[in-house]
Amino acid sequence: MTEFWLISAPGEKTCQQTWDKMNMATSQTNMSTNHKFNIPELKWDMAKYPIKQSLKNISEIMSKQVSQIDNDLKARASAYNSLKGNLQSLERKNVGSLLTRSLADIVKRDDFVLDSEYLITLIVVVPKTSYPDWQKTYETLSEMVVPRSTKFMVRDFQYNEEEMKADKEEMTRLSTDKKKQFGPLVRWLKVNFSEAFIAWIHIKALRVFTESVLRYGLPVNFQAMLLQPNKKNVKKLREVLQDLYKHLDSSATLGLRLMDIYLKQLAWKEGHVRDVP
Repeated sequence: MTEFWLISAPGEKTCQQTWDKMNMATSQTNMSTNHKFNIPELKWDMAKYPIKQSLKNISEIMSKQVSQIDNDLKARASAYNSLKGNLQSLERKNVGSLLTRSLADIVKRDDFVLDSEYLITLIVVVPKTSYPDWQKTYETLSEMVVPRSTKFMVRDFQYNEEEMKADKEEMTRLSTDKKKQFGPLVRWLKVNFSEAFIAWIHIKALRVFTESVLRYGLPVNFQAMLLQPNKKNVKKLREVLQDLYKHLDSSATLGLRLMDIYLKQLAWKEGHVRDVP
C-alpha cells in the first residue's frame, strides 16, 4: 500500500519559494518524492460539476456518481466471479487423482458392458505398485471380501454418453461466456476507474482550496503539494515538516494539516481509491 500526503502551505513571496523550501528540506534527503498540486491549473469539469451549484450539491453529485460506479462494479464483479467459480468447479473435476477426478475423458464406451440384465461394469482404481497383486487376486474376489482390504477403490460411475456430452458442452459454454465477459469488464473498469479518480481529484481540490483559504485567509496565496513518503523515513519526514511549519500553529504542534491519503497501487483490473482519516 502506497501512502501519499496532500499538504498546503502559505506562500512566501511567491508560491514557487514555498515549493522550493519544502522540496529542498525533504527530497534531497530521500525522505519523500514530491509533486506540485497546482489547483489553478486544474481543468474543472464544468459539465459534470457546475460551479454555479452549491458545494453541498456538487458533493452530492460526486457521491452519487461514485456510488453508482461502486454498485455497478459489485454487480459486474459478482456475475463474473460466479461464472469463473462455476468454470473452476468443472475444471477441478478433470484434474487430481483418479479417486476424485471425472472419468468421462478416460473411459470409453468399449470399456463397459451396457444394458445387460446380469452384468455391470465397475471402475476400480488400483495403485501402480499394487497392480501385479491385483492382477493375481481380483478374479477370486467375492461378496465376502472386506472392503478396501486390498487397497483399491471402487468408483461409483455409470457410463452415460448424454451426461458426458452435456458436461463438455457446459464447460465450453462457461469458458466462452467467461471470455465474452472479461473483455467488456476490463474496458468498463478502465473507463470507470478513470471517472472515479477524476471525481476524487475534484474532491481533493475542493478540500485543499477551502481549508487553505479558511486557514491562511485572503487573498489566496498558498501552494498545495503531494508527497510520497519513503516508507523508511515516515517518522523523520513528519518531524521535518513539523519543524518547517510549526510557526503556523500557536500551540507549536504541526499546524499544517496533513491529509493522509492511502492509495492501493492497483492494476486497472482491480482497484478503488479510499481515504483513511
